[in-house]
Amino acid sequence: MSKKNKETEVVKHHLIQRRKPNRSIGGDLAIYIFLILVGIAMVFPLVYAINAALKPLDELFMFPPKVFARNPTLDNFADLFVNMSKSTVTFSRYVFNTVFMTAAGTAGHLLIASMGAFVLAKYEFPGGQTFFKMVTVALMFSGYVTQIPNYLIINKLGWIDTYWAVVIPAFAFPMGFFLMKQFMEGLPSSLIEAAKIDGASEWRVFTQIVMPNVKPAWLTMIIYSVQALWNNPQSTFIFSEEKKTLVYALNQIQSGGIARTGQAQAVLIIVIAVPITIFMFSESQILETMASSGLKD
Repeated sequence: MSKKNKETEVVKHHLIQRRKPNRSIGGDLAIYIFLILVGIAMVFPLVYAINAALKPLDELFMFPPKVFARNPTLDNFADLFVNMSKSTVTFSRYVFNTVFMTAAGTAGHLLIASMGAFVLAKYEFPGGQTFFKMVTVALMFSGYVTQIPNYLIINKLGWIDTYWAVVIPAFAFPMGFFLMKQFMEGLPSSLIEAAKIDGASEWRVFTQIVMPNVKPAWLTMIIYSVQALWNNPQSTFIFSEEKKTLVYALNQIQSGGIARTGQAQAVLIIVIAVPITIFMFSESQILETMASSGLKD
């Protein structure tokens, strides 16, 4: 082995030794036990909800309650779909309404928030800071506070009882705009300038350079947007039954009394399944992107 290779191995060994945490075996064990306990506490509600949906009616009212189903069954889901099939609107129609509103609202929010955040983060123009302060202030207001003004505006535009009453306001969620702007500020301006020197247009810079490098931000924004739209019954602006969402229809069944307790548990699993699934897939991509991206000026 040459002298240069030996020096390289010594440096690598030194770095590895330096990265090694200064903890005892007991400290490591305590951290692992703590993480296991936290993990159990986080997954317990989901495990309990799944088992409750699989319990027959007599086990749901058992005292003291049991976590795991003794005689698991899919009768709750079967009864739920039977009740849904008796509705004047088909189950597939409720699913289509929910998927369309969620997908259209999330896509529009991602596009508009990303483009607006890019301009505010990388360009200076009169009123830019004032506009961002307005977005920041909008984060402080709950949806209950703005519900009446939103209704008046949507009614004036003639969007009541249409998909647009839900989709268009979703484009302006302030949380996504704020998140994208703050993340894009950490993107090196030299990277954008180099692309422009090479002849890249503004749209190419935005789509091929900026967006791939802020992937953690827009994946997180998608999670928040899907969760907000999927779990919203949209009963404020939509009155026609054929335009109602799946969550609204399931909640109506859920409010049917004690006899539908099992169906209510099945409703809970269906409602939380999509947001949890999207989060699980997006989380792995977010962690991978955060670990591999470390651009600096």
